[in-house]
Amino acid sequence: MPATTFNIVIPARYASTRLEGKPLRLIAGKSMLQHTFERSSLSRAEKVYIATDDERIESSVKAYTDNVVMTSAEHQSGTERLAEVVDKLTWDGETIVVNVQGDEPLILAEHINSVAQALIDNPEAGIATLCYQVQSGEELFDPNVVKVVRDNQNFALYFSRAVIPWHRDKFTDGNIELPEDTEYFRHIGIYAYRANILRKYSQLPSTPLEKIESLEQLRALANGIKIHVGVTAEQPGHGVDVEKDIELVEALLTSGKYSS
Repeated sequence: MPATTFNIVIPARYASTRLEGKPLRLIAGKSMLQHTFERSSLSRAEKVYIATDDERIESSVKAYTDNVVMTSAEHQSGTERLAEVVDKLTWDGETIVVNVQGDEPLILAEHINSVAQALIDNPEAGIATLCYQVQSGEELFDPNVVKVVRDNQNFALYFSRAVIPWHRDKFTDGNIELPEDTEYFRHIGIYAYRANILRKYSQLPSTPLEKIESLEQLRALANGIKIHVGVTAEQPGHGVDVEKDIELVEALLTSGKYSS
């Protein structure tokens, strides 16, 4: 029977190449992970879980929720960690699981609800995600901004760090201005999965395109898993990758713009 509700799992690792102990870094008096958990709890999710492999994170999380699942330290991605949670909690194959990254303390409940609803409304999809219209040529040509192109039913055709589609007539002689006759979309890294797809995905080998682009969603496309990509008009909240992001997020939180 198709799911009508969903759960959230927030994968959280202590180790980080750019910001050690990132989930437990304090922002406006709370850990980044607690902010992410609390903002995720504003969504329509039945339950919000945190999945980790580190006892320091587990201890910190238990101060505000019992919904913490200890997982293997051998996982190569958050998606694989989610698959273990699905098995540990023995969720039915049609259970919808939203993956919220632990470094998104400004995550919007609207985005969480949107990807979950897209999966509910599109039974042929195994995964749902979001995109946002590119706002500038600099953004479009930035390889750190992942672009996506979709078919007429809003399913992903391809994700890339390169400019897609390439406008043959406009992008000449180094021009990077946005063409007025073409819309470009950047991918927002939030996903909803069916539990059976998470189980399947975790058993699939990585693919050449996935390795080349360093985009794990390409493994799903290469194996025929349909990804629904909805468009949101709401710009995603600022995530935390490096030290300066903490100051920026703290300023946004204390400004009251993101109060619950």
